[in-house]
Amino acid sequence: MSDAATVVLAVAAVAGAWVGRPFPVAVAALVTVAGLALRRPAVLCVGVALATSGLAARSWAGLHPPVTGHWSGVATLVTDPAPAWGAQRAIARVGAKRVEVGARGAEGRILAQRLAGERVWLSGTVEALPPVVRDRLAFRHVAARMSVQEVGDSTPGSLPSQWANSIRRTLLAGTSSLSPDRRALFAGFVLGDDRDQTPEVTDDFRASGLTHLLVVSGGNVAFVLGLFAPLLRRLGFRGRLVVGLAVLGLFGILTRWEPSVLRAEAMAALALMASVVGRPASGLRLLALAVTGLLLIDPLLVTSLGFGLSVAASAGIAVLAKPVTRAIPGPRPLASALGVSVAAQAGVAPLLVPAFGSVPMATFPANLLAIPAAGPLVAWGMAAGLPAGMAGGAVAHLVHLPTGLLVGWVATVARHAANAPLGRLRVTHLVVLAAAVVAAGLLTRHPRRWMAVAVAGVGLTAAVPALAPGPLDGHQVSPGARLWRRGGATVLVVDGARSSTALLAGLHEAEVARLDVVVVCGKGRGPAGVVGPLLRRFSPRLLLAPSGSPVAGATVPEVGAAVDVGALNIRIDAVTPELAVTVGASAAPRAPPR
Repeated sequence: MSDAATVVLAVAAVAGAWVGRPFPVAVAALVTVAGLALRRPAVLCVGVALATSGLAARSWAGLHPPVTGHWSGVATLVTDPAPAWGAQRAIARVGAKRVEVGARGAEGRILAQRLAGERVWLSGTVEALPPVVRDRLAFRHVAARMSVQEVGDSTPGSLPSQWANSIRRTLLAGTSSLSPDRRALFAGFVLGDDRDQTPEVTDDFRASGLTHLLVVSGGNVAFVLGLFAPLLRRLGFRGRLVVGLAVLGLFGILTRWEPSVLRAEAMAALALMASVVGRPASGLRLLALAVTGLLLIDPLLVTSLGFGLSVAASAGIAVLAKPVTRAIPGPRPLASALGVSVAAQAGVAPLLVPAFGSVPMATFPANLLAIPAAGPLVAWGMAAGLPAGMAGGAVAHLVHLPTGLLVGWVATVARHAANAPLGRLRVTHLVVLAAAVVAAGLLTRHPRRWMAVAVAGVGLTAAVPALAPGPLDGHQVSPGARLWRRGGATVLVVDGARSSTALLAGLHEAEVARLDVVVVCGKGRGPAGVVGPLLRRFSPRLLLAPSGSPVAGATVPEVGAAVDVGALNIRIDAVTPELAVTVGASAAPRAPPR
């Protein structure tokens, strides 16, 4: 099959998995075998599409609870416990089913000490997932959720899991000399572990388009294989393949088989097999075959946005990186780095914009500045991290001096890029980009000219809205948080928001540069914890909260009082048990406070 035919094969696999109709898998298998035997790519594509469709339907049908009501027993953790929605949450295997478990308070703190692969005794109530949650967790094959009342003893789990968890603990133990923020980022760069990152840091990387650096990808996999290259070169063909696949397997366990890891490892395994048999393959061919194989094994991966972004970025690099690099003038290393960044962003933009509403324009300069440090950071962290963790003390501190500098540089780039007023790329801008590229391609064959036209068109259309953001009246920036903006004044009312990360991301999406007034309606520790990162990031001029609220620096207003903020008016309707306000246009608009 040609490279183009393998791409069509991958598209057929994606389409079948997405449709998910209960077609007989045995018949699909016969069609697929016939396509292979007859060497008919069209027949093969049809067979694969029918196979992924039938397998996807089976997988969806299997997403039902193992039991309902009270359950006690030993469960195997599939993911590392992480804080979410006020609890420690993880995915665990209960018998043959996967269940999302959540524990609060003291039990949550016990669960937080465990790692994926370990077996834990749990006692709690199992119930079916709501449809929205079921769809969101489908790619992990989660069939139910459990509210955990008791967490008991644990055992280490399988031998590969013990090795992987020991390596993880050793790597992180060596970073004790780093600040908590930099230690959390180190875990993200090297292991793809984002559990300890603060909402502010998470927001910086999202708003600057650098989140992909905190996800294990092909670069990490390539470096791991590079570490073992001297050993692999000494082995014969079969030994090289067996040891290489074993290394990939252990690295997959270490990084928890996230969708991006699956894509990278599948491509690496195929490349390894191709080199062993003496038939090298192009990156696009490897990607297409990896996608096809993975969807035949697990068709529900098609519902994972992370998997889709990983595939799209790889496709963009495979198709566009070289021509874009050739079109960029200047030093070749700089042009190559920018070309890869532009190609990857062009690949993921069609998925990111519909999913999140926009893509930050700051991603291009941010990647150009951050990637040169991110590569050495991953290499140094993986190569020197284990010796540092085993030695500890002064040795670890000395070894991780470069780590701290590299992490600090990338974090600084993310923070400044997130705050840069460069606008955001939205659906309309994608249309402009497509039209500009087509028009430039028709008018000239010179690659640098059409690149200039495309970049100028997108840059202008993305930057103009950022100069004067439009008015908003009660716009929901995240669940439980609404924003009013008029005449240069901004008011945010937080009433039931449960995620600081979602709140900060929503404000970036609305292109909010400052907040004049923040109203916190709830008075418990939950609302105070949610708005804490927001207050540290924006420092509003006025903070209103109900009586008894633990939010530091808040003013408790009186019922019936009114506050004018520029063109907006806030009327206090109630202060107990929670704060209730009405926001509208001010009768006598004036400039917001400076």
